[in-house]
Amino acid sequence: MFQLRRLVLLAILLASWELASRFILDKTQATLLPPPSGVLNGAIELSSSGELWKHVLDSLRREFIAFCYASVAIPLGIMMGCFKWLNEQVDPIIEILRPIPPIAWIPLSILWFGVGNTQNQFIIFLGIFFPILLNTIDAVKNVEPSLIRAARCLGAGDWNVITRVILRAALPQITTGIRIGLGVGWMALVAAELVGANSGLGFLINDARTVLRTDFILTGMLAIGLIGLCIDRIIRYSAKTLMPWARSLNS
Repeated sequence: MFQLRRLVLLAILLASWELASRFILDKTQATLLPPPSGVLNGAIELSSSGELWKHVLDSLRREFIAFCYASVAIPLGIMMGCFKWLNEQVDPIIEILRPIPPIAWIPLSILWFGVGNTQNQFIIFLGIFFPILLNTIDAVKNVEPSLIRAARCLGAGDWNVITRVILRAALPQITTGIRIGLGVGWMALVAAELVGANSGLGFLINDARTVLRTDFILTGMLAIGLIGLCIDRIIRYSAKTLMPWARSLNS
């Protein structure tokens, strides 16, 4: 019952949208803003033909590959958090590149890699990399010094301190960085596909615009939102399952 109550406002908005598109907007306006039932029909059409699933899989594949590359931010962030000299050398470069939006790299990435998967993955990589790196650095710097001293007193070497103390203590904030990074990367993916791709949800939206299929456009947008929500939920669930392991460090 509680879950249903949370959907009341959404139901009201959908009903208002349906009524406005059918009875208030003229034919031209209704074409530009089809009712939810029209969007549903478009989603069924795309799903039945298999086109929607093809674009979804292509987008998810690019996101996953880019995330694998961007995961290098975790060991780099740990090293930067542990070793001051490394942080002093790398931090100025990071602080110059970090404020540049991933979409600003699209023209240059097309010149470097051409139009295709590599170019898209590069843009996604930029979106994922910096949130993970910054959260990892801060997480390592915020580890309780007493935990490290206790490990040293028990004879732990550098490798054991990093893997069994620092990594476990920093894990919650690292997970937050992954969660933020995947969200930014997913948005950057759509922007990259809008400009330089021949498949994916961004391409689907742009291609539907050329033939005035606003129902396909809205279907693609809803797919982007729902998949982004699912990715976020998966990361949150994974973080909850790992949290007891990280907290056991203090026991």
